Formats: sequence, C-alpha cells, structure tokens
Amino acid sequence: MKVYNLVSSAYGVSNLSLRRLKVSRINKLNDPFELLAADLLDRKHRVALQKMKDNLDSTNGLICFSEEWNSPLLWGHYADSHTGMALGFEVPDDYLLKVNYTTNRAKIEFDEKSRKVINGQHVVNQLIRTKYKDWAYEQEQRMFINLKDTYEEAGNRFYDFNEHLQLREVILGIKCSLSVDKVRKLVQSEVPNVKVLKAGMALRTFRVIEDRNFRP
Repeated sequence: MKVYNLVSSAYGVSNLSLRRLKVSRINKLNDPFELLAADLLDRKHRVALQKMKDNLDSTNGLICFSEEWNSPLLWGHYADSHTGMALGFEVPDDYLLKVNYTTNRAKIEFDEKSRKVINGQHVVNQLIRTKYKDWAYEQEQRMFINLKDTYEEAGNRFYDFNEHLQLREVILGIKCSLSVDKVRKLVQSEVPNVKVLKAGMALRTFRVIEDRNFRP
C-alpha cells in the first residue's frame, strides 16, 4: 500500500540523496506510552513490561508512516511546520502494522515464578499497534525493522530503500522553500519515475492538497 513519511526539508533531502530512512528507536519514540499501554497498576507488571520493552529496543526499531499526507496536523508536527516534505512509499501490506487507537489499557498476565509477562510475543504484537485515541489523526502504519538490517551513522540507525520500501512520490510542504525542479532532478537521478509535487491549501476544507496552480 502507499504510505507517507513526513520529515523536515534537511532530512528529506538527505533521505532522497542517500536513498534511506531513519529508523526510530523504541525507547526514544515521542509517546511515553509506547509498548507500555497496558494496565500497570501492579508494580511487578510495570517492571516486567519495561524490561520487555528495553529488550525489544536492543534488537528492533520502527519506521513510522501515515496512510495519508493531507492532515495539517501531520505537517505541523512532523514536517517542520509545513516547511518540510512528505515521502510516499509503496510497501507490501504484510510489512506494515496498522496502529489501533483506543481509550482502554490492555490487560496483561504475569508469571510469578519467571517474573515475566505471559505470552510475551503476543503482548508485543498487541502493544506495538496500540496508541491512545487522540493520536488517531496520524492514521499510522508501522514497519517493524530488525536492527541487523540497518546501519549506524552519527548515532542514528538507517534503513535503505529497497524492493519493500519503494519511493513513489515526494510532496513539498506549503511553506517549503525548496525548488520543485531541483528536487525533481535530485530524485530522478537516484530513483526515476517518482512524482514530485507542491502542496497547497484546500479552499473549503481543512486539508492539505496538491497545488495544481503551482508553477515552479
């Protein structure tokens, strides 16, 4: 399916030039409830789940996408106040985890002897897809990445474009100062047949749309 990764202009140009995306580390995600969205009133549950999260952070990361690029909130929060860009990718459905938005904290079971969460892999699969309902505007899809498939640079982990992460579209934000022509030349030199367009404001709704009147 087509999914979108929103970034600042600087990161966007770097990603396009080097044909890669940054992998988010689980313990550094911006929502502290990530993988902890369970009923944690019992301290033993808190300790066990945090340990499980730390273990997962040492082996895996995430690339976060949105199903659409039209929300002004997405651009405000993730694309440097509309000065950045959205990168559209074709990703196989079975490589994506659709996030579920809820008001309910999941119930987990704890083994008193092992001091671990019971059926830990099932719990991870559930919680990695769970976020509070107020995040629903993101329409998030996640790509779960094994850190063995990434490489490190300046303290960050990156994952290269490949047959499972194919660039299809680049949308420059409403306030993005980059030249559409220059970005198009940059993209086509690295990844041909990618659509590059300029975003604009819808006239009757609160939506970000393609600016069909834009002239580079």
